[in-house]
Amino acid sequence: MSANVDTEYVIRGPQSFGMALREFRLRRGVTQAELAKASGLHRSYLSELERGSTTDAMRYLVLACRALDLEIVVRPRGGTA
Repeated sequence: MSANVDTEYVIRGPQSFGMALREFRLRRGVTQAELAKASGLHRSYLSELERGSTTDAMRYLVLACRALDLEIVVRPRGGTA
């Protein structure tokens, strides 16, 4: 876990999204179960996302952004982690 609270991740696919999700969850001291409850997602689905499992939604999002020469960036809102 990084001590740099200004970290941002450029998402190039499911693996980089999973790394970002896990990093920020850990920084906040939140378990997968707690995040699942807060987000309305199943804990096993969050685990798959953190491991970089490819989902259709992620694949299509990345493909559409690449076609438009855009990048997806994950960073804390308002500069706080």
